[in-house]
Amino acid sequence: MERIAEANSVVVIGLGRFGGALALELAAAGTEVLGIDNDEDIVQSFNGRLTHVVRADSTKEEVLRQLSVHDFDRAVVGIGSDLEASILTTSALLRFKKPTIWAKAVSAAHGQILEQLGVEHVIRPEQDMGRRVAHLVRGAMLDYVEFEDGFAMVKTRPPKEAVGKALGDTGIRARHHVTVVAVKRQDSDWDYTTTQTVLLEDDEIIVAGATAAAERFAALL
Repeated sequence: MERIAEANSVVVIGLGRFGGALALELAAAGTEVLGIDNDEDIVQSFNGRLTHVVRADSTKEEVLRQLSVHDFDRAVVGIGSDLEASILTTSALLRFKKPTIWAKAVSAAHGQILEQLGVEHVIRPEQDMGRRVAHLVRGAMLDYVEFEDGFAMVKTRPPKEAVGKALGDTGIRARHHVTVVAVKRQDSDWDYTTTQTVLLEDDEIIVAGATAAAERFAALL
């Protein structure tokens, strides 16, 4: 197999619903992807859709070395149905020391084990999506992204108190402890805001701040 472990390349191990969707998204964005799965039917279904895709037992360190996985800078373990395979594969990757690892956890216990092994990025797709949707359902938010340490960015619409005024005159940051960082007019692209930006009622805006403050601001609508 031709080596593809370059700067813009990722190995995705486990091509189920999560790993497969992630691998295809990476490939569509121009990233070179090595996909690995132990199921021949799954491997065949991805043939020609990723840079390389191989059937292999990822729990064996020597197999991963033969595939030059140790040369990659980034690796994703998308194995979810077989916890033993997930843990053994992740342990082998950690012994390589080089790849930055993202590993999928299907339960709290699974995630705890991965964290104890030393995985820097533990992904909990269902839990993270559930939390995100809950935020959207609760408030007047059009979209929502939460970062570490209680910081969030929210897509919403301007509250009535800010419509028709330049941002610098609204006092939004002082009163609500959030910052309006971008605005999108109808039929236009997103653009950064300035203190002179005047918000219109049908604008969409991106607001950044502490999670609770961003949610309260979105509820003003």
